[in-house]
Amino acid sequence: MARKNLLASLTEKKLPEGEGAGDSEAQTPAPSAAAPARSPSSAFSSRGAFGAVTRTIDDLAARADAARSLEARLAAGEVIVELDPGLIDRSPIADRMEPEDESYRALRDSIAEKGQDSPILVRPHPEQKGRYQVAFGHRRLAAATELGRPVRAVVKPLTDRDLVIAQGQENSARADLSFIERSRFAQSLEEAGHDRETIMQALSIDKTTLSRLISVASRLPTDIVEAVGPAPGAGRDRWVALSKAYAEKVRERPVDPLLESDRFTSAPSDRRFEMLFQHLTRAATATPRSKPHPWIARNGQRVAMVTESAQAFTLAIDRAVAPDFGGFLLERLEALYEEYQSGPRRKSNLRFSIDL
Repeated sequence: MARKNLLASLTEKKLPEGEGAGDSEAQTPAPSAAAPARSPSSAFSSRGAFGAVTRTIDDLAARADAARSLEARLAAGEVIVELDPGLIDRSPIADRMEPEDESYRALRDSIAEKGQDSPILVRPHPEQKGRYQVAFGHRRLAAATELGRPVRAVVKPLTDRDLVIAQGQENSARADLSFIERSRFAQSLEEAGHDRETIMQALSIDKTTLSRLISVASRLPTDIVEAVGPAPGAGRDRWVALSKAYAEKVRERPVDPLLESDRFTSAPSDRRFEMLFQHLTRAATATPRSKPHPWIARNGQRVAMVTESAQAFTLAIDRAVAPDFGGFLLERLEALYEEYQSGPRRKSNLRFSIDL
């Protein structure tokens, strides 16, 4: 509902039932006993063009009084109003990662059918007059925006600390955020300069839980977490294990090829988590080296011993059998490598070493 309509609803006078709009006598209230008698001149002034101007001024004054009254009530958070979603900005601290999920669509459809039951909480924007910021109710705001309808809201003056506490506690009460969303929210609050007492109050958690939340978020880069998404099915222990595996194994097992693959990007968030988890935990299990086996030349001589693993291929040349073979290979190694690069086995990632 626009502001004009809100003010009109507070100031418009309704006619008693059965009285028509054209009944001028019915629209003129009778003077009360306490009201002073009107002089002929004042009676005359209520008629004609002059009277119309007087009534317009009186009406504007009444509307201005109503506006001031409404603003005072809004400042006290006493009323629920309807606001244009285009005037409302998101909270400076993000909490939810993927608002366009199945639960959001169910919420949107419910609002479309039955209306918005619960108001959102907003504050007057601290820097832009006439605008607002959401404390909580981002998905209800998104649904109202998508549906092209006003959003029901309570407007209260909130400090930055009040805003994040209200935002965090509402989400905690709904048990609505996944572990990694809470983790990112805690980290963002700390990076924004909020002390840990404020963050614990916002999330309704103790020091140990807060430390765990922030440690997981600090181990995992933002782009990795955003690529995986909220993964609501992955709880605290799985995220802790993933963050440790990433910190320990990402150099050995780069994740970019996986994150950029179609099978990863097209999968649901929980499945993306599982794919990354398996990718990193497989890398955490060391592949045993094979037992050394000989390389035998056509003349039957055991020239070298070969050892292979997932990380390296080692050729140990027996100097007693071929004392100069190692140097011979080194002289031709560049040409052999170029031939290898242009050959069908170019994608191999084994490291080659020679023990002379």
